[in-house]
Amino acid sequence: MANNLFEQAKEMVANLTNMNQNSQGGHAPNASDKEAARKAIQAAYNDATPEQKKQLDQFEQQLDEKINLHS
Repeated sequence: MANNLFEQAKEMVANLTNMNQNSQGGHAPNASDKEAARKAIQAAYNDATPEQKKQLDQFEQQLDEKINLHS
């Protein structure tokens, strides 16, 4: 199950990043999208391996850097 949570978090961050890059006229990520991804990362973190935890930290950093909600 932990691996499934990790994969879900990874997919959510990838989807949000893609939505943000392609947001001209489309659905740009909003605060609830970003919060859902953050919760998925936290849920996966509880049962993650040390290597997965490093990646989850990177996913959270990607959210902060790439998902700009002030546009």
